[in-house]
Amino acid sequence: MEQPQLEQTVADGVATVVISNPAKRNAMTAGMWRALPGLLDSLAADPRVRVLVLTGAGTTFCAGADIASLREPGDEQQSLAVRAEEALAAFPKPTLAAVRGYCVGGGSQLAAACDLRFAEEGALFGITPAKLGIVYPSSSTRRLVSLVGPSAAKYLLFSGELVDTARALRTGLVDEVLPAGELGERVAEFTRVLVSRSLLTQAAAKEFAAGRTDRDAYWAEQARGSGDTAEGVAAFLERRAPRFTYGV
Repeated sequence: MEQPQLEQTVADGVATVVISNPAKRNAMTAGMWRALPGLLDSLAADPRVRVLVLTGAGTTFCAGADIASLREPGDEQQSLAVRAEEALAAFPKPTLAAVRGYCVGGGSQLAAACDLRFAEEGALFGITPAKLGIVYPSSSTRRLVSLVGPSAAKYLLFSGELVDTARALRTGLVDEVLPAGELGERVAEFTRVLVSRSLLTQAAAKEFAAGRTDRDAYWAEQARGSGDTAEGVAAFLERRAPRFTYGV
């Protein structure tokens, strides 16, 4: 039987991390939670990586935490999940969750920590601690509220009900919904767009969108020293594609 693991590839500026535990609908084991922050650190430091895609093996994104591991003493499982979620949210380059099938519990926690979420029609989303008598972490709750608003967050958290892609799109839980069979092509197309843009702009925008208010001078200095602005203007005037170099 295939061992639960996080698989990774890097190609054409895009790092793809695959949650792989097919026997349990890609549920995250304690070992997988522990491995994710270090894996993200290595990808963040890799100059080849401009964009990160998180997805699940086969036809399921992630059915949450492996329930067997919830029998571990104390709150270790939840602490591991929060550390992994925070590491994903802090990844300094654009992140995108590509969702098929079930995106439940810890799966939704990880998807919400990404910058963007694209889903295939038929995907189902749910945040299910109320079904298990678990207190959802405060940081995860705040992130969910920021994403979908207080009312939609309470609907998900109070009920633990699964919602379809139509409702997920309407509430802002996902950004795009694709017909069956078209998610991979759309993600590849969109990540090519992201790779072609200025990482300087993206990294600064990501920090500012997260609420940082103390980095204006830092990013102004980065802009002055990067050459991306001059290259972008020159490329526009010369009607050619820009060749941005920040972070390369």
